[in-house]
Amino acid sequence: MNRTTLSLIAATAALAAVTGLGALTAPGASGTDTAQAAAYLPVERSTLVCPAPSTSDLADTTYTSFTPVTKGTGEDGRAALLPATAAGPGSGKPVKKAPRPVLKPGAPGTPVSGDISGGQAPALIGTAEGKAAPGWSVLQTTEVAAGTGRGLAGVDCTAPDTEFWFVGASTDADRTDYVHLTNPDDSAAVVDLELYGKDGALESTVAEGITVKPGATEPILLSTLTDGPQSDLTVRVNVRSGRVGAALLALDDKLGGDWLAPAADPAGTLVVPGIPEDATSVRLIAFTPGDSDADLKVRLAAPSGLITPAGQETLHVKSGMTTAVDLGDVTRGEAGSLVLTPTDRSVPVVAGVRVVRGKGDKQETAFIPAARPVGPRANALGNTAKGTTLSLTAPSGDAKVEVTASAGTEGGTAVTETYTVRSGTTQDVELPELNGLKGTYALTVETVSGGPLYASRTLRATKDGVPAFTVQTLSDDRGMVAVPRAEQDLSVLQ
Repeated sequence: MNRTTLSLIAATAALAAVTGLGALTAPGASGTDTAQAAAYLPVERSTLVCPAPSTSDLADTTYTSFTPVTKGTGEDGRAALLPATAAGPGSGKPVKKAPRPVLKPGAPGTPVSGDISGGQAPALIGTAEGKAAPGWSVLQTTEVAAGTGRGLAGVDCTAPDTEFWFVGASTDADRTDYVHLTNPDDSAAVVDLELYGKDGALESTVAEGITVKPGATEPILLSTLTDGPQSDLTVRVNVRSGRVGAALLALDDKLGGDWLAPAADPAGTLVVPGIPEDATSVRLIAFTPGDSDADLKVRLAAPSGLITPAGQETLHVKSGMTTAVDLGDVTRGEAGSLVLTPTDRSVPVVAGVRVVRGKGDKQETAFIPAARPVGPRANALGNTAKGTTLSLTAPSGDAKVEVTASAGTEGGTAVTETYTVRSGTTQDVELPELNGLKGTYALTVETVSGGPLYASRTLRATKDGVPAFTVQTLSDDRGMVAVPRAEQDLSVLQ
């Protein structure tokens, strides 16, 4: 048996092992060798990374875990969240860790939450298997009573990847921004941080070749990577080897703070969904990584349809430079989402907004990145009976949407409602009324037909007159995976 034959047998065996549930079927009677269409099956393993929530002794953090019910899963499954090794950048010495959060992920369909206080809560690395894996989601929310970054900050724990874009970072005197890098794997990851300001790329040798040890986390203070203050920054996390989970914490001395979630990949058309209706200030930040400038048409998808903000009809984004523009109170008391489209030729862009609510010394900040479409299914966790807003946007076609509110963490019964979002509009939908709700609950949003559909969820919790809030966009929960149906073809061995 020659090497080619052995290689082909090995490749065939490897394919069968990777696809797992993929079917090996004999060719049809016609003699054609066309492969069957891929089957969509529940994922069997999920990994999530949660950043260290805060360094403030006044911080109270809640973790919420939820797996939606998915057809086709087996009977067995489990999930666990374990502390990462916390180490200061370059120190090589572990920082004293707090006890593990009181959180044991529960059965599909019911959210589970746990709390931890203080500034020593570690980053977490989570793994779910079997029936606990499809669509597994974890939300981390932190309330800080006073000081820099006071208010409400929330972030969805992310799946590890090799590239992330963050739009709206800053190294101004009033800001303290950290990029959190966490490595869930057994081998080291090597990461480059690329920073782009209004004049282009910022030179920094210390931002290159950052090593994140296996199972460890590294918080990187952005101001240590630049020579001077920069009001609006785009940050690219580029992983040379391995993979990491990444999130960016933006803390302001006067305006509170929040997490910047990763923005959608560079694209010609972008949607920033669910700007709160009572926003007093909206700042749009955009960046194009290509060699060409981008010219974008700026429109607001309101409840009545697409409108153009007066005086802000277009945005010119120079190649390799971060551009920012103040849109003021663009929503004017109504639900709204920004829709950015090319004026002429399409050039890939990343974008996001900084939103401020409140006035004077009673202001709070949140960030909304340009989002990916909801896709088949997405989840939003940590919702309360009051103070939760779900915004749905259909920028280019009617969309029929099914929204399920789960049972609460402490009791209640799940309820499902169906909504239709008209093309070019944003709707803050009236959420299903839960029977016997106790604790917080999860929202599962499924696109039934039409679309594409975009969505975000806003949590509000007024504290001492400060309108504390945080916004998370919703995207595909990665609960299903395409598995190719291979066909047996012994002719490849001849």
